[in-house]
Parts: sequence; structure tokens; C-alpha cells
Amino acid sequence: MRDSEEIINYLNKRRQEQDVSISELARRVGMAKSGVSRYFNHTREFPINRAPAFAKALHVDTEDLLGIEPITKDKPRMIPLIGTIAMGEPITAEQNIEKYIPEYMMDRYMDDTLFALRCKGKSMTPLIPDGAIAIIKQQPDVEDGELAAVLINGEVTLKKVLHVGDTVVLRPANPDFNDIVLDKDHPGIILGKVIKYEVNFD
Repeated sequence: MRDSEEIINYLNKRRQEQDVSISELARRVGMAKSGVSRYFNHTREFPINRAPAFAKALHVDTEDLLGIEPITKDKPRMIPLIGTIAMGEPITAEQNIEKYIPEYMMDRYMDDTLFALRCKGKSMTPLIPDGAIAIIKQQPDVEDGELAAVLINGEVTLKKVLHVGDTVVLRPANPDFNDIVLDKDHPGIILGKVIKYEVNFD
């Protein structure tokens, strides 16, 4: 899944190949040029719910734009949707699971433990809307700038992870929310890396 900067880089490449100006692109997606310009100069996060309109405007698939695998009807894998995480229990322990959801084209993760979380709140909007379902690959750490599910005081939060010395900074996408700093006095546990999230584009 591409982040906002990668999505804009992809869009820039496609529009330059097709000789489409920012003004023309704005017209095609029904937005003001000033709003589209803020995406392209990286002063505003690209909103995922706009992806289909931008993809259509540049004649590409939404899945290609977002960097996700297209959904097919083959090879479903049932992923546990975690309702709560009981302290001291494995993440995917049966008592933690709300239900199972089908996911497709997950062959590359056949040997990995995957689970899903329902995103709550607005700290990651517009990157990840409230109510989206995030698919997590269970692992104890992630690279700088990657999205992760982190357990803090019994609650799970999705944030961008940044390593600064011996501390870990959890950064929201929404500028109205503050960073969370993890250290020995304020511990947290990285549960895994966000590999995909699904939203309703209707």
C-alpha cells in the first residue's frame, strides 16, 4: 500500500506521461486547482476516498494507484478481525476474535500471521478513514515511516512509526492530533505492520 507521497509521485508520473496539467487534472476530478496543488506540493495528505476519481482521470486502476493487489475471486484467506486484545494472550487467541473476514491474493503472506483491526477515531484521517479495516502482518518492529498497530495501555492504535534514538515516535496523519512518544517510562508494543486497508469508496 502506497503512502501519500508515493501516491502523488505515481500520479505525477502518469499525468506527465499523458501531458495532463494540474489545472486539467483538477477539472477532471471536479476539484479546485488550489486543492489539487496542495496534494502535489505535499502540503496536504492525499485523501484515500479521492483515489477512484484521480485514477479514472488518468486512466489507471484504483488498485494500481494505491499500490494494492486487485481483489479476485480466487484463493480467499480468512483473516481474524480482532475485537479486543486480552492482556497476556496471543493476539489471535479465539477469545480476542470478533469474526473472520475473507481476503484475496494473500499468497505472499502464506507463512505470516495476519489479523485485522477496525480503525476507530480520526487521528489517521484523511490517510485512513474512521471505520476502515486494516490488515496487519504480525511482527515486532517496522521500518521508519511505516504504519503499525501498537498496543498502549491495553488499547491498540494505528500510527506512522519513527525511530529517534532510543525512543519510538508514533505520528498521526491528522495534524490536529499530537505525536505519542514511547520510551521506558511510556512503553508500548508494536503488534505488526499495516499491509493493507479497505475503505468504502461509494
